[in-house]
Amino acid sequence: MDNIDYSTTTIAVIGLGYVGLPLAVEFGKHRKVIGFDINKTRIQELSNGHDRTQEVDKEELKNAKHLSFTMENKNLKDAQIFIITVPTPVDEFKKPNLTPLIKASETVGAVLKQNDIVIYESTVYPGVTEEICVPILEQISKLKFNTDFYCGYSPERINPGDKVHTLTKIKKVTSGSNPEIAKHINSLYGEIIEAGTHIAPSIKVAEAAKVIENAQRDINIAFVNELALIFDRMGIDTNDVLDAACTKWNFLNFRPGLVGGHCIGVDPYYLTHKAEALGYHPQVILSGRRINDNMGTFVANQVVKLLVKKGHAVRNAKALILGITFKENCPDIRNSRSIDVINELKGFGIDIHVYDPYADPKEVYDEYGIQLENDYGSGYDLIVLTVSHQPFDKINLESLKRGKDTVIFDVKNYLKRDLITSRL
Repeated sequence: MDNIDYSTTTIAVIGLGYVGLPLAVEFGKHRKVIGFDINKTRIQELSNGHDRTQEVDKEELKNAKHLSFTMENKNLKDAQIFIITVPTPVDEFKKPNLTPLIKASETVGAVLKQNDIVIYESTVYPGVTEEICVPILEQISKLKFNTDFYCGYSPERINPGDKVHTLTKIKKVTSGSNPEIAKHINSLYGEIIEAGTHIAPSIKVAEAAKVIENAQRDINIAFVNELALIFDRMGIDTNDVLDAACTKWNFLNFRPGLVGGHCIGVDPYYLTHKAEALGYHPQVILSGRRINDNMGTFVANQVVKLLVKKGHAVRNAKALILGITFKENCPDIRNSRSIDVINELKGFGIDIHVYDPYADPKEVYDEYGIQLENDYGSGYDLIVLTVSHQPFDKINLESLKRGKDTVIFDVKNYLKRDLITSRL
């Protein structure tokens, strides 16, 4: 290991989604990178210069002159550094689904060589890298961990759709399976990360740091969501309260809303899973999750009440849902909580129409069985804005209404207040 110059070696990035592609592109501007994904369509699109996630534009892909794409395992043999960035979702019982991570480890294990380094970026609970992934690498490669090959963990901090806080501008936490490897990995990321790096003392510490980042945010949002439930009973507008409170310099200005996505709505379950395995039942974290998971039902019930107050027949009322991605200005539909509102309203017999200028219609249909509208349409008894996409800023709400009693509910506090009926 002492004689290896990792600064000139080939990198393989396993998984080319929201996390892996920007990473592969940045490294690909400086050194040889193999971008690997099992999705044939994804590989074809990227090879043609198109990124459907909209995280990387065509010019950036073109500038990554040392980056190539493949779905062939054999093409990974030339790499000496492997960075695994596959998804880590939860199953229907809110338990960690490590299948993509295990499969990726098997793929890398089959091509692993002496002195190679495997770095994991996928969000996991503390211990996954060394207790689950490393044994797979050892078993398949027949190599010995920390003698023949090495590992590291550097949690991803990608914020999908954010064109300001991009990969290179977010400080990177790094770690390695021994102090020397930690330095090599830190130097590796230092090649592309302008914001700097932080070396964690161990892989487990780095894993823990990642999983609590989103758990903390989840809890903060759960607090204001609970305030929304309380203030609704008092007849007080929650956002008015928050506007007043945030005039204090140290007030944390979180806002109520639907909490989904592949991070905030998922990561807390990884931490609680590990805690429960150790005999500790988390209370604050799971309480926050329950509150946030039920906000879609609360929103649906609120708009149904408003329909009744306006004199509408709830059954067969025509409704427009604005937005189905998990966040604004982003095509990512994974774990979108807009679907909770939609399904609840469908349960009341409401005729649902969904419009989202960012979401891919085929992905939405395959994932949720919903046929997206091609345009806004018109003649709605109910309009619910669930995602604050930028194009919605210029929407002509009057043209969408059936009449003056149309209910307009703003989940995101995004539309002008004098144009809406109510908000979360």
